[in-house]
Amino acid sequence: MAASAKPISVLCVDDHPIVRDGLTSAISDQADMVVIGEAATGEEAVALFKAHRPDITLMDLRLRGMSGLDAIRAIHEYDVRARVIVLTMYEGDEDIHRALAAGAAAYLLKDTLSDDLLRVVREVHAGGAPMTSEVEARLAERAAQPKLTPREVEVIERVAIGRRNKEIADDLGIRLDTVEVHLRNIFTKLGAKERISAVKIALRRGIVHVD
Repeated sequence: MAASAKPISVLCVDDHPIVRDGLTSAISDQADMVVIGEAATGEEAVALFKAHRPDITLMDLRLRGMSGLDAIRAIHEYDVRARVIVLTMYEGDEDIHRALAAGAAAYLLKDTLSDDLLRVVREVHAGGAPMTSEVEARLAERAAQPKLTPREVEVIERVAIGRRNKEIADDLGIRLDTVEVHLRNIFTKLGAKERISAVKIALRRGIVHVD
């Protein structure tokens, strides 16, 4: 890096201190990068982004309080030019689609080698939107499958936490027979025969999450 060049400023967002420490150590070892802040929650991430306007934000999706996905949306609402790289354990095709739709420039899994992460940071800072072959494959799989409607997602989310049909109807303010229609459609779209297998598929794909 030229002596006069400004280092790439990075905000690290993860709810595990050991992960943040690892990221900070790897980034701080680079002559052309500097960590300007660390956040453990989505709310902290948004506040630190507004305060420091980092060049790159490394964002986990699973955070306490505001989710990483909502934090990405809030950051991009504040600054559409923000460059966010998702670094997460969530590997479902729906997770990837939602993050990219929210404005993430790149999507990486936490088993990514540090050298690859640093390369992606530099590429995104330069204006790129690199995509791994794994992410491309997941998105291709998603494109080939029927999509759940927002209401169907609400229904399967409630099935995943053990709500019965009558409870789901009450939660959503709809008729019981409407819930049953939604479930039939969900089973068809997910290629499932019953509730348990539908939930398993929805969890694997990142359509729903249960903490």
